[in-house]
Amino acid sequence: MKHPDDDNELFNRLEAEMADPGAPSRGEVVDLDKARTARGESADSTPDASADSARSKSADPEPTESPDATPTLVDQKVPTVSGPGVIDRIKNSKRLDVFPAWMKSSAEFKEALGWLAGHAWHTVAFHVVRVPFVYLPKLVWRSPRGAFNILGKVGRWAVDGEGETLRQYTATNEQVDEYLKLSRQRDRRVRLRMVLTVLGAVFALGVALFLVYGAEPMTQVIAAIVAVLGCGLAGAPADAPLATRAVIKTEVQKLTSDIVVKAMASIGIGQIASAVAKGQDGIKFVSPITREGPGWRADIDLPLGVTVADVADRRSRLASGLRRPLGCVWPDADPNEHEGRLILWVGDRDLSKTGIVKWQLANARRHDIFKRNPFGIDPRGRAQSVPMIQHNILIGSLPGQGKTASVRVLACGAALDPSVELWLHENKGTGDLDSLECVSHRFVSGIDDDSIKYAADSLKLLRAEVMRRAGVIKKLPRDLCPDKRITRAIADKRSLKLWPLVGVFDECQNLFAHPKYGKQAGEDAEFIIKLGRALGVILVLATQRPDKDSLPTGISGNVSIRFALKVAGQVENDMILGTSAYKNGVRATSFRPEIDAGNGYLAGATALPVVVRTAYLDDNATHAIAQRAHALRKAEGTLSGHALGEDAESTSGPSYDLLADVAAVVPPSEKRVWNERVAARLAELRPEVYGGWKGENVTSALKPHGIKTTGVAGTTDDGERTTRRGIVRDDLTAAIAERDENRGAA
Repeated sequence: MKHPDDDNELFNRLEAEMADPGAPSRGEVVDLDKARTARGESADSTPDASADSARSKSADPEPTESPDATPTLVDQKVPTVSGPGVIDRIKNSKRLDVFPAWMKSSAEFKEALGWLAGHAWHTVAFHVVRVPFVYLPKLVWRSPRGAFNILGKVGRWAVDGEGETLRQYTATNEQVDEYLKLSRQRDRRVRLRMVLTVLGAVFALGVALFLVYGAEPMTQVIAAIVAVLGCGLAGAPADAPLATRAVIKTEVQKLTSDIVVKAMASIGIGQIASAVAKGQDGIKFVSPITREGPGWRADIDLPLGVTVADVADRRSRLASGLRRPLGCVWPDADPNEHEGRLILWVGDRDLSKTGIVKWQLANARRHDIFKRNPFGIDPRGRAQSVPMIQHNILIGSLPGQGKTASVRVLACGAALDPSVELWLHENKGTGDLDSLECVSHRFVSGIDDDSIKYAADSLKLLRAEVMRRAGVIKKLPRDLCPDKRITRAIADKRSLKLWPLVGVFDECQNLFAHPKYGKQAGEDAEFIIKLGRALGVILVLATQRPDKDSLPTGISGNVSIRFALKVAGQVENDMILGTSAYKNGVRATSFRPEIDAGNGYLAGATALPVVVRTAYLDDNATHAIAQRAHALRKAEGTLSGHALGEDAESTSGPSYDLLADVAAVVPPSEKRVWNERVAARLAELRPEVYGGWKGENVTSALKPHGIKTTGVAGTTDDGERTTRRGIVRDDLTAAIAERDENRGAA
């Protein structure tokens, strides 16, 4: 409600301002530039030092701010630091490649030359085959029409037929002068052309008579062929050319900024849609749209707060907006830029329609596993490879999506290195890896309990091998092994027995979900994955059921390289590709069943996850590679175990009974003993097996047998009483008795 004294107060304030001689006149013209300058000087003015000193010495602990205090300007009009200079901007600028990528890669260059040669050969062969059966009959059929066409053109030229239309136009419009000029010009032309036509006809008649009665038969044949061909070409209709196309080019719409802006505005991102509605682009093109491989590339800065994952989440909508198949549209992030930098690549054709991808090592004699293993191509046609040394690999998908084909590529790459010891376990029983049996140290194919037990025993042996290698690595001189990991030079020293060892477990869900062997197999696999990476022990696991029961989280959480083909949902996606992969836009659920078989997300082999279409090796190609690998290993003497018909378990290293060895070094009188003392005694008993062991090695080795460590009080060599981790001998004897009882029952 309005107060009754409000009007009086207003008039009183107006009278006071008018009575103040220092008040500015309301009719005065103000210079805006001077006013702005004054405000800037006021804001930038330095406060009085004496005033600051007085305020600092004031006894009032909470000084109050004056109502007339000038607000602090956060952004200065003239910045004190102007940012990077010209040299720095030049240094940070991105240089475009002098040569295209396909010219710098020998493999891609050879592939491009091969494609060009194949294209030329196809074109030549296509037309050569059609010359006697299609092109010549067409020319003969069209030659009479061509002869009439030639005579008709000569006759029209002789009578100046091309000028008839113009003469008729002048006559119709009663342009007498122009008509007379054209008539006189026509008369002059006709007289000259008729003379030339008659002379040409006489000459042609003479040549024809000579060819008929005086020329050699070969000359007559050549003349007839030339005449027929010439008349046939002259008789070809304009809408029916003689030759057909050997290759039909696919016309693809060029990617333009207008198309991209409209498509981005249609995918449901509010910042972009609202900007486009106001007549703006909503996105920023940081470089021109260029041709890259078999498609177009656009580098885009997204609006503030919008990430590449937001766009990848709407990939199907983006494909609809671009009017392209889903397999042609691939939004990716730029690992060298911020999270809002989008690399939009739009291919000419669907990735699933590129056909079978040829493996680069399909015809190779050998391969070095310490180099990257060729794996397939990405949507841009660039070769993608996988490092195997110091990595473990997990592959997952629904059935029938190309999982086993991916395993074949990796196994064949390992087989082509004669120094690699290959352990293959195909727990599906269909024989997909049977071709590589001839080069395997351990091999099994089946889904029965015996096959599952064989695979579980392999993991147990691999675990013991990891511990053995750890002791050997520790003893190596620093100059030979400075990083405490397997190198090519160390692997080539066969006496050390540190060559690369690749264990492949296809359909591993049948192993890890087994009620009897699954739990221990999962623990062994987790141990190998965590410790075997630097020791040359590599696991390749493939599963079609990626859940916590069939794939223990300790395994899925520690593998370094992951490949996910089509999976059912978010849980399976993140089990294979890692936590939050689905949230970040890396979604193997987006692949289409059957159509995209062989396509998957590869994570860990590159800076960012990338879509890869794997190379394909059928059984015949795998068999040919295995035979070359077998001959190579036989020549270098590296065949072992199952490949030689021997018991791989007995040839994999010195056989020993861990529990019996521990019982031998711990006498019955010693009820409790420290693990570090057990390790020292084991190393003295079998240095080739337990050399370099420590207390933690004993703990890990005895855990699968149900022997737990506990605090054990004892006396050190210096006579000091302390408590350390150790075992109880009664637990050891109980474990031995239980094992022997189980063996007797079996």
